[in-house]
Amino acid sequence: MAGTIAAVSALGMTAVLGGCGVTGGSADVTLKLVAADYGDSAADSSREYWDELVAEYEAEHPDVRIDVSVHSWNDVDRKVKEMVAAGDPPDMAQIGAYADYADRGLLYKADELLSIPVQADFVGQLASAGQVKGVQYGMPFASSTRVLFYNKALFAEAGITPPETWDDLAENAAALKAEGVKYPYALPLGPEEAQAETLQWMLSGGGGYTDSVDSYGIDSPENVGTFAWLKDELVGKDLTGPVAPGELNRADAFAAFAAGQVGMLNGHPSLMKAAARKGVKFGMVPTPGKDGASRSTLGVADWMMAFREHGHRDQIGDFLDFVYSEKNALAFSRRYDLLPVTTSASETMAASEEDRALRPFLEELLSSELYPVGKTSWADVSARIKQQIGKAVAPGGSPSGVLGHLQTAAARAESAE
Repeated sequence: MAGTIAAVSALGMTAVLGGCGVTGGSADVTLKLVAADYGDSAADSSREYWDELVAEYEAEHPDVRIDVSVHSWNDVDRKVKEMVAAGDPPDMAQIGAYADYADRGLLYKADELLSIPVQADFVGQLASAGQVKGVQYGMPFASSTRVLFYNKALFAEAGITPPETWDDLAENAAALKAEGVKYPYALPLGPEEAQAETLQWMLSGGGGYTDSVDSYGIDSPENVGTFAWLKDELVGKDLTGPVAPGELNRADAFAAFAAGQVGMLNGHPSLMKAAARKGVKFGMVPTPGKDGASRSTLGVADWMMAFREHGHRDQIGDFLDFVYSEKNALAFSRRYDLLPVTTSASETMAASEEDRALRPFLEELLSSELYPVGKTSWADVSARIKQQIGKAVAPGGSPSGVLGHLQTAAARAESAE
């Protein structure tokens, strides 16, 4: 849609619409839900999804009214923050982060709301990521993983096959460069979503944002080695394209792939449709690791939470049980090319021919690792990574110096939690 401003959720999805309401008739109890928009046009707005869901629920529960406001990712987190600051939070919010509200004692625990079968149905990694100090407050609402996308036509012209290791990837990138490919490997470490590409590479090198005791370990030897390799073997050999990685945003990298200008990049499911619309033939393989396929991949999630302020715990819980039913979880995931957050829906999707395009991502979910979203410090740490990580691979940059600086700031923020 021309003239709109897109924002990005934790999943890297874009949304373009402003606020809009979905309401029912009069009832004994009204529950207010603020939700994010996963659509990429007015015709595909999440408003339509919630409209259908609410109509079905209210038909069976005439004493409950669900008032849903749908906002773009530009606005939704700020909208909820403003409502909380004004002392009038919504009963439920489906947004990008929950930990700060949980830490302040504003949220219901998941087990205060959901039936035991529904709570037990969440995919294990996602349920764990929804915890603050061992207690689940964040209920995963949508999830995704990353795989390596490659342009089949460009690979055929260069006479190469999909990479399995870092060395394979570097050799492929060199071959693509020799064929004049603009971005042999697109490395988006720009401020839009650098924390995603960063973690994907850290995991492929045996590291991650946290250590074995869940403290920040940003400057671990594994992570420093990963970024030294990126700096020397990809960026330093001019295999990442004309835009410096620290200035290349994920959306621009995806657009370049859909335009046939990228040989390889890490991507999530939305890239499939974007590339297909432009006629780009692509393949997908697990993320290459240092010595073989990466042991783990990046998993991401957006969150549902419920505020205590206005009560209505039983009604909120009943509605959320309905939202997370297998039928509704599948409907949402299929509508927006996302992965279900429940085991039952995931198993159905894995067995369904209708969902075969999502299988590569679904297969990665069980071995995925999420951001440390249960830390209230994560928002600040993530913002620092977005602004600084590109310097680690820049000419004259120091991977150990940049990662060390980020670790110092992260440790300080963590100690203040």
